[in-house]
Amino acid sequence: MALSSNFAFSVKRCKPELVVPAKPTPREIKKLSDIDDQEGFRFQVPIVLFYKNNPSMKGINPVEVIREGLAKTLVYYYPFAGRIMEGDNRKLMVDCNGEGVLFVEADACIMLEQLGDNILPPCPLMEEFLHDVPGTGGIIGCPLLLIQVTRFICGGFALGIRLNHTMADAYGMMQFLNSISELIKGASAPSISPVWQREQYLNARSPPRITCVHHEFEQIRQSRDFMDSDKLFRTAIFFTPKVIQALYNRLSSSGSSRRCSRFDLIIACLWKCRTNALNPSDPDETVRLSVITNLRGKPGLKIPTGYYGNAFVYPAAVSTARILCTAPLSYAVQLIQNAKAQMSEEYIKSVADLIVIKKRPKYATDWNFLVSDITRLRGEKIDLGWGNAVYGGVAWATSDLSFCTNFKNSKGEDGVVVPICLPPLAVEKFKYELEKMTCEPLCRM
Repeated sequence: MALSSNFAFSVKRCKPELVVPAKPTPREIKKLSDIDDQEGFRFQVPIVLFYKNNPSMKGINPVEVIREGLAKTLVYYYPFAGRIMEGDNRKLMVDCNGEGVLFVEADACIMLEQLGDNILPPCPLMEEFLHDVPGTGGIIGCPLLLIQVTRFICGGFALGIRLNHTMADAYGMMQFLNSISELIKGASAPSISPVWQREQYLNARSPPRITCVHHEFEQIRQSRDFMDSDKLFRTAIFFTPKVIQALYNRLSSSGSSRRCSRFDLIIACLWKCRTNALNPSDPDETVRLSVITNLRGKPGLKIPTGYYGNAFVYPAAVSTARILCTAPLSYAVQLIQNAKAQMSEEYIKSVADLIVIKKRPKYATDWNFLVSDITRLRGEKIDLGWGNAVYGGVAWATSDLSFCTNFKNSKGEDGVVVPICLPPLAVEKFKYELEKMTCEPLCRM
């Protein structure tokens, strides 16, 4: 159910406050890894979780519960209570000064149920549930977390989080939220102890040396003003089990015997449809899809359990627009699988070395589509005492970046939601290409 046009909706916020660790913590300077402080991670990530009313929690204020749990968790994750500073050669480090994270208490004159599908990415009401506090949105010298707890009149609430991406990736943030959950429920310490050790893992070698090809960082001068507009249209696609099966059927009907994951299949479909919709002026334009790949558990790296820094890279599949758009779906799937197969220990070390040698370049932005699979994070399973979240995850996509996350629709179907940004003139073409490929209406347009 969508908001009605005559529905009055407002959020009243209290004055922002700083939440500090519940106990004294070490005062020290901690360097970020070379993977952490690359240019492409110097931005804020919006995360939101929505919780229904739980009759067993009647009379309990979620603001107080979360504030107290946050303070206890910051004892273990005390770098989050510090501030980023920049050293020589733009190297980022954390001044663990215990200043605290920014916390906002708020109330909305609405019931959660009235929001309907607006809780899904791209959440059109995110500004209400995670309001920017002026002067706090930078990378250097600003709070590393902004948290807003917004109560609904039905007894449910929204937990909005803004994360400085240089500090953690999605896995690290879910680990942090799980620790808050555990301490709220009475645990004496998190079940997974946080590990910093950024100086030991994912730093460049000495001397650094680029030993692999990294298409994801190749800056090719191309015209893409149409993707730089502030008027990009935000939408999302819900892939039901039926639709995903239709894509598998298309793969097999083309004569391909290639096995692939659900994620590879979905992003191959989106890459083809998005490229077709954007309609490059030169059909021989080079287009890329960068697959955000978690490094935890990769042989040779030995990244320890509890490491909450950025531990991923994004190898790129590469094609010309002409071949990508005209070849069968299996072609895009194969390119994606080949890109992921590059993920050796040497490749990862070469990425860290490239970042240092080339002075922390941003990932390629011209005709590069980055996609992350966060379905395994199960953000909706973060239980703060009110049960599972109705939705828990990243709030929206950007012009270059999308992600896959879990959602159960009103019919009870477990599917995958993918938010995406497009120029307004490309939206109908994108919808047409998707429906042609799946023979199903997909988009929340």
